[in-house]
Amino acid sequence: MNKNYIETNRLILRRFEETDIDDFFECCQNPNLGNNAGWKPHESKEESLAILKSFFIESENNVWAVVLKETDRIIGSIGLVPDPKRENPHSGMLGYWLKESCWGKGYMSEATQAVLKFGFSTLNLNLVTANCYPHNERSQQVLKRNGFVYEGLLHQAEVTYDEKVLDHLCYYLTKEVYKK
Repeated sequence: MNKNYIETNRLILRRFEETDIDDFFECCQNPNLGNNAGWKPHESKEESLAILKSFFIESENNVWAVVLKETDRIIGSIGLVPDPKRENPHSGMLGYWLKESCWGKGYMSEATQAVLKFGFSTLNLNLVTANCYPHNERSQQVLKRNGFVYEGLLHQAEVTYDEKVLDHLCYYLTKEVYKK
């Protein structure tokens, strides 16, 4: 499995490029997306380009653009990054976001399955974790649907861009459970 390109039935997961700026900005300016992911909605293409370059393009992490094959347009992002809450090199943290018009169509579950396969087989991870806000019920559904187990509530885990202090719901999936 190629770390720069993963294909599923309906999606292509690939590295971001600067030419993705229009789709990226279109997705990231939506306040419903940012408020569920913990970041400020983007106000300009310049702001989006700076974030696209620093976090997505120049990052060494396994973070991919989620491209809908049918339209060849970016509809989200998914990645496996080092888990900042664990000092275990055999664990990774799953993170994702999806364009609002694509919610409820199974795209993120499809992408999640591909990334879990990559993480457990190619990266040889033993544990994949994921966190989401208590108000983000859609993300909770994606995690549960893909076999993640609720681990607990991390109180006052994050201060968001607008100074809200939010808890994290913590989930995990082990390689052993994934194989079953």
